[in-house]
Amino acid sequence: MALPFFYTDAIKTGAAQFVLGEETSKHAIQVLRMQTGEQLLLTDGKGHLFTTEIIDDNRKKCIVNVLSESVQTEPVKKITIAISLVKNSTRFEWFLEKATEIGVAEIVPLICSRTEKQHFRHDRMKNILISAMLQSQQAWLPKLNEPTSFAEAINHPVQQKFIAHCEEEMLKQQLVQTLSAHVTETIIFIGPEGDFTKDEITAALEHRFVPVALGNTRLRTETAGVVAATILCNC
Repeated sequence: MALPFFYTDAIKTGAAQFVLGEETSKHAIQVLRMQTGEQLLLTDGKGHLFTTEIIDDNRKKCIVNVLSESVQTEPVKKITIAISLVKNSTRFEWFLEKATEIGVAEIVPLICSRTEKQHFRHDRMKNILISAMLQSQQAWLPKLNEPTSFAEAINHPVQQKFIAHCEEEMLKQQLVQTLSAHVTETIIFIGPEGDFTKDEITAALEHRFVPVALGNTRLRTETAGVVAATILCNC
């Protein structure tokens, strides 16, 4: 049976003991009813895994001994999804969860000309990423940027750049047909519910973005983000 898995960015490599934060302590001791002598896993979200044993089952300041350390190999491909915020925050949160499970390395919430909602609760969104990372048994937490304007985001320095849009009169290829096997860093732009404007698409092309489609049907923003993540992380 898999050990209970928790996240903390405070633990350091080489530590002999560690005091869990109050929230983690409460979850382990009160909710899971763990006791002294039981083991659990910790990760710092930077690839490190710590196998630990509870030596003090205090529900506010649980103390663990570090039994061993290991490193989860970082994915070869670094996939960044730059995706517009959407009016329904629940749908955006669903995207964050699924993108993390799939293995996306970085997420850039975009503010485009047609973005309807700009309110962004970073702490809540990061907690969704953490939960998805733990649920999918990963030790690499995606980087979550603050909301970024389209004009700023197109300067993101990566090897391979795509923009997915719905303009039928503008030439584009299917994403799966445009990938370069030797490229390890990729970003794709996913537009808002009203799509990118023609000016935004033109600006992206001037910055050497490749225009792409994600299939033969029109997708919601959050669905397009998940489809793009699946293709890029697995091809």
